[in-house]
Amino acid sequence: MTARPKTKPGLETLRAAIGRLEGHGSRRHVTLPFGVPEIDQKLPGGGLALGALHEVAGGGHDALNASAAAHFAAGIAARTKGQVLWIVMVADLFAPALQQAGLAASRVLFVQARTDREALACFEEGLRHGGPGAVVAEVGRLGMTASRRLQLAAESGGGIGLLLRRWRRQADMADFAQPTASTTRWRVSLLPSAPLPVPGVGHGRWRLELLRARSGENAAFEVEVQNGRAELRIAGAPGQPATGTADHVDLAAAMGHRPAAPRTGRRSTAA
Repeated sequence: MTARPKTKPGLETLRAAIGRLEGHGSRRHVTLPFGVPEIDQKLPGGGLALGALHEVAGGGHDALNASAAAHFAAGIAARTKGQVLWIVMVADLFAPALQQAGLAASRVLFVQARTDREALACFEEGLRHGGPGAVVAEVGRLGMTASRRLQLAAESGGGIGLLLRRWRRQADMADFAQPTASTTRWRVSLLPSAPLPVPGVGHGRWRLELLRARSGENAAFEVEVQNGRAELRIAGAPGQPATGTADHVDLAAAMGHRPAAPRTGRRSTAA
């Protein structure tokens, strides 16, 4: 009687790791829908995958586009549960702006790193820990090997990883075109505000581009941010009035915007 060959545990572990690296794991991701059919139908599973890595960048290396990208990431993080770990390299994050995006300062744990390497190490540890509902990190360069480690860490911890790509020089933005293991890749660019019938400053407007979605579709949207709500017009659609149209939908849940709290007799301070 011949003995049956035994499967080596190390080989099975290696096969499972390769499957996860290639994105063919059998485990189904839980998703975080935007609540907007025009966006969700472009994403596999109908929303942003939890337990996954997502990249976000501004349409330019300037501070204004970077703040729009951070605002978009904050709106996503605001809709998760639990604490949010936010790793920065430049101490220019404005906490009241996060509050405006629906992310309370009391939920955010801030870490300041000195280099991309330190930021990525903190990012990986936060994702692997599994405690925070979302982990956000601001870095410039990202290689394929590092992104694979981050994707595996996100899968292990189950939280959503939001990587904000920021560059000091225009030439460094070419790194954003390099392939990574991220599940989605977004670009947020500022657009001119819609003209008003009277003199004044119009509502903020973004061009939101889904540049990459694993097993999904690329798409572009125009988002107009208003007081406590947002509206979406699919890029390329003819211009229409902002009320009661099929191309304009409420994006308050998607962008994390909340109506301003009513004023009381006493002024409260953020935690």
